[in-house]
Amino acid sequence: MKKTCYIIVLFFLCNCSKDKVETNPDVFINSGQISNVKTFGGSKNDALNSIVKTTDGGYVVLGYTQSNDFETNSKSDESFDFWVMRFSSDDELLWNKTFGSSGDDRSADIIATNDGGFALLGYSSKADKDVSLNAGSQDFWIFKITGEGIRLWEKSFGFLGSDKGISLIQTSDNGYLVTGVLDVSASGGQGNSKTAKHAGGDIWALKLAPNGNLQWSKYFGGSFTDTPFGVVETLNNEFIIAASSDSKDFNISNNKGGYDFWVLKITFEGTLIWEKNFGGSEIDEPRAIVATDDGNFIIVGDTRSSDIDVSFNNGAADLWMIKINTNGTLIWEKTIGGTSFDVARSISKTQDNGFVIAGSSRSSNLGFINQGQNDAWILKVNSFGEIEWQKTVGGSEIDFLYDAVELQNKTIIAVGESNSANGDVKENKGFSDALIIKIK
Repeated sequence: MKKTCYIIVLFFLCNCSKDKVETNPDVFINSGQISNVKTFGGSKNDALNSIVKTTDGGYVVLGYTQSNDFETNSKSDESFDFWVMRFSSDDELLWNKTFGSSGDDRSADIIATNDGGFALLGYSSKADKDVSLNAGSQDFWIFKITGEGIRLWEKSFGFLGSDKGISLIQTSDNGYLVTGVLDVSASGGQGNSKTAKHAGGDIWALKLAPNGNLQWSKYFGGSFTDTPFGVVETLNNEFIIAASSDSKDFNISNNKGGYDFWVLKITFEGTLIWEKNFGGSEIDEPRAIVATDDGNFIIVGDTRSSDIDVSFNNGAADLWMIKINTNGTLIWEKTIGGTSFDVARSISKTQDNGFVIAGSSRSSNLGFINQGQNDAWILKVNSFGEIEWQKTVGGSEIDFLYDAVELQNKTIIAVGESNSANGDVKENKGFSDALIIKIK
């Protein structure tokens, strides 16, 4: 059998010279070739913002949908709901479900849990149907489902204002750390900046038990807008949160100018250990953080700066990537982009110790022809942040990517949304459709 597979690999190499093979000849390295571009949705607004791989070689995608026709015809109304789809390793749709209330409910993040299920986070705005409680305009809404999409439990956390869950992880004790934005002005005295004039929100971190019950709640931030976009647990069971901030007081000690990459480390019990700002004199905002195999961390987002921590800027906004150690010391930083707006929205590990980054680009000088107002952009970089390949996908309208993951067979699946119905995107059923791109 191995001999047969080896012959097949040699034949493939002769016909696809860009593919590289590891020491094991039975496994291909992803060469960045677009294999498939698909859209899903109905006649209204539909998007995917998170993806997680499954142990059977497939994947689950999370987004939100306003439609109640075509792929979302099981819905009874046109309110926004969480939308989850599970696919097999050969891209067969196994199940397709929506969750929510009669109000505006939008997803932000999904993780695979240790028991084979999934945990989902976002916000809800009413207490009916799948949502049992609501305290205000929007609440954090987290719920747990089985591998077949059966809901096991759900929890809401919030006050009178707009409190939105953004990211979550499963912790080493099989609980959860949830982060999002607290609307301080409507929180009834909660938050670090409750005594000052407030223009935005504080970071709200909640530690939950495995059943979703609250164990502790902490707030971090200053007088202006502080938003968390990603969190990781360190090897010694502490947490590092990547956030954006334009505050200069309370927890924030060294704002560089405008919005910064603001990174904070807290204990397992939520006590602040350290906090650091990274950026330049303009707007710099992170969107995701990942732990590296050498015990450090990479954070990606975008920058409009070209000074202080940012060594170079190619255009209006560049993808900015920084690597820090566990003490928050900057190891290196890189900008990637063209002459227009180029941003990163996610980063995840690949099996060769590199990373896949999903985002979007408006530039036309990245080596590709920008097909519309904004193209979906995906990059593969090595452990030093150096580009191995990059691709743009899109049509004449706006196309975004929000997340990407490498599957067991080294295929990459990227998800986002598209308004196009031409170019690389062959179909659009409504205002925006969910976008899934497969790369081999």
